[in-house]
Amino acid sequence: MLEEIGSIIKYHRQKSGLTQLELATLAGIGKAAVYDMEHKTKSTRMDTLIKVLKVLNIDVKFASPLMKAYEEQKREESEDIRPK
Repeated sequence: MLEEIGSIIKYHRQKSGLTQLELATLAGIGKAAVYDMEHKTKSTRMDTLIKVLKVLNIDVKFASPLMKAYEEQKREESEDIRPK
């Protein structure tokens, strides 16, 4: 899975016409961090990954057998918080 994330980032970066340095600059991170993500040479902090995904306009979706129940619970909780 981690290799696939790196591959997805590299694909989107290249299709966007960005160099690793340009992507790093736009995301506010170092060029080495982009290289490491694309080549899975080191683990990446979640906040760094999110910065890169935002620049590349990549949306992350969580999927599990429990997601529908989780989303329903969050919806109910938000309705309980609303002023009446």
